[in-house]
Amino acid sequence: MAAVIYTLCALTALLCAVLLLQAYARSHYAFLLWSGLCFVGLTVSNALLVLDRVFIPDVDLSTWRLAVGLLAMLVLLYGLIWKVD
Repeated sequence: MAAVIYTLCALTALLCAVLLLQAYARSHYAFLLWSGLCFVGLTVSNALLVLDRVFIPDVDLSTWRLAVGLLAMLVLLYGLIWKVD
């Protein structure tokens, strides 16, 4: 059951990333770009969670997951502070 939930979280983050980046392509509003890039990072983080917990449970990927999640949040924070008008 946990594998299904982890996978749904990854797919939801991917859907959000796709929708945000499509909206950016139409409107060129900078906030949508930074949000979309953040969700791309969160998708990768969730995919690492699926790999870590479901496919290769013997290997600890928690440091990589957290690093990717932090990087995704830093991208959004950078866009919010310095790039959004």
